[in-house]
Amino acid sequence: MHLLVTGASGKLGRRVIARLLRQPLAPNMQITALTHSRKLDIADERLIERRGNIADKSFVDDVMKGITHVVHMATCKEMPELVMDVTVKGMFWLLEEFRAQKGKYFILVGGDAAIGHYLYPTNAPITESYPHKAGPGCYSLSKVLEEVMLNQVHIQYGIQGCCLRAPWLVADDDLRYALSFSTEVFGSPRWHEYFDCKISKQFEKERRVPLPLCAQGKPLQRGILSIDDLVNAIITALKLQPSGCETYNISMNEPFDYGLAATHLEAKFGVKSVEVQTQFHSVWMDNKKALKQLSWQPNFDTKTLIDSAWAFNSKDNVRTPILYPG
Repeated sequence: MHLLVTGASGKLGRRVIARLLRQPLAPNMQITALTHSRKLDIADERLIERRGNIADKSFVDDVMKGITHVVHMATCKEMPELVMDVTVKGMFWLLEEFRAQKGKYFILVGGDAAIGHYLYPTNAPITESYPHKAGPGCYSLSKVLEEVMLNQVHIQYGIQGCCLRAPWLVADDDLRYALSFSTEVFGSPRWHEYFDCKISKQFEKERRVPLPLCAQGKPLQRGILSIDDLVNAIITALKLQPSGCETYNISMNEPFDYGLAATHLEAKFGVKSVEVQTQFHSVWMDNKKALKQLSWQPNFDTKTLIDSAWAFNSKDNVRTPILYPG
């Protein structure tokens, strides 16, 4: 097996590669790590690091020589000047050369941005047959295009692969940053912007956490996933290589519940919450297909995600730097 990992220097890519080096899937496994703006800095004779732009066909053609499997994670956030180069041109060149090389399996790491995050109301858990619904912005559109491109090359050419569609990923103490009124909040929404500056600074000083309410006034529920659970799903998909071109919702068994989180934080850590009325809608990503077909199981739920994030600092760990807001 010769695996290409794109987006290798990101916090997900680093963890996938480290796991595969510890537990290789084949005796002579090789990994080519594709990076763009940052170095990977992992030294191993089984690992080759290549830096370049996947929008460059000649670079992709060269990198893909001998590749049998791909885990495609390279992406960009709200960068209109770059997103089509990465999402459309980059993935197109990867798929074209994968086809020419007669590659064996192509895994796309997708996201719930393709189905609207929590921006649109739903009346049932979201399964893999739910229609694409990009939210505003180029990033959400890019996640839709990725899924469509992979599905279409399977129809056109029979390329084997799958899309692992995951919600918002958290690692280290990301969740602690996310549940904050600080201006350094990780991800979105940026809760300090819901209040006057003086009030939000007081909430930050008191170390309060937001308790967002959905548009209907109840505690918001949404998709959040431990990065370790997604790493496990990627490794599982590489092992099983399910036939066809399936999409799998890689999510917790129940959505992250901000109401439960607030109750748990106060009971266990003495942290007080502040209700925040939002325009968002509670959503539930149904993971039964992944549980059944991949025999994959998440290890985290709302409470254990909270416990892990709040315990991180107390263990003198060094957090992975936040290189973009989320």
